[in-house]
Amino acid sequence: MKLLLDGQLTDSREAVISVYDHGFLYGMGLFETFRTYGGRPWLLRRHAERLAASCAALGISYRPDPDAMAAGVARLLEANGLADAYIRWSVSAGSGEIGLPAGEYEAPREIVYAKPLGADDPSTRPGKTLRLLRLRRTRPENGELRLKSFHYMNNIAAKRELQAGGASASTEGLFLNERDEIVEGLVSNVFWVRDGALYTPSLDTGPLAGVTRAYVLDQASRAGLACHEGRYAWDDLLRADECFVTNSIQEIVPVVAAQEPDGQPACVSGGGLASNAADVDTIDAAGAPGPWTRRLMTAYRVAAEKGDEA
Repeated sequence: MKLLLDGQLTDSREAVISVYDHGFLYGMGLFETFRTYGGRPWLLRRHAERLAASCAALGISYRPDPDAMAAGVARLLEANGLADAYIRWSVSAGSGEIGLPAGEYEAPREIVYAKPLGADDPSTRPGKTLRLLRLRRTRPENGELRLKSFHYMNNIAAKRELQAGGASASTEGLFLNERDEIVEGLVSNVFWVRDGALYTPSLDTGPLAGVTRAYVLDQASRAGLACHEGRYAWDDLLRADECFVTNSIQEIVPVVAAQEPDGQPACVSGGGLASNAADVDTIDAAGAPGPWTRRLMTAYRVAAEKGDEA
């Protein structure tokens, strides 16, 4: 596969960065993942804005240009013979001395990867099982807001917890924070619908401020769904009528079952997601998404294919 290294097409087997790069030494790097539809990067300006703000927070002298990014993605798709792809746009701090620096990183490295996308249709998208993790979500390293940084140890440890617990490939882990508040999924933001309103954890609980998260909140509000961001417990989610998770590659994925950390079905009084019954909106006898989830999934794909980012 070809990638872009500082704007130059390079074979992935030949691309190198310095062993003194602080992205490698200290995890000082950031990235955005997004996908293309009809060759066009989706929500690119939002990704560029988040990347710019994150670089400023880490003192990395890098200002992404959405138009240049789109041109780079087009070159990368053509070079790899791909009509569409999963794109990872990475910025590493660049080389420095061993030791913690006090100043800005003035010479960052830019690495852009492309990966083929699997076939996917919202109308036939399978649902996920949401399993509560024993491992807690670490607090954001850089203050109140979590950055999409190279430091993914917490996520990898959580993935290993799921594997050790026999979770299936369609299982998404769910993090709580140290206050027993729902934070986010292993690779997703989480939402649920109850009594005609949409709920998701507020950013002060510690999730990534997902680009798809923000878009879905906008989309749901425009569709007339009351949206609430707050501090919620596991039992709040279990009482949901519908639940789904989001990220920039998988879009909106329905949750069709909930599990405790040991893999046993989650239980809570009052019905909802935990009851896993055929008459609950989120799950019918075939495991189909609920009406609001289905509506948002369809609208998201239509907007993405049209390139309508409003």
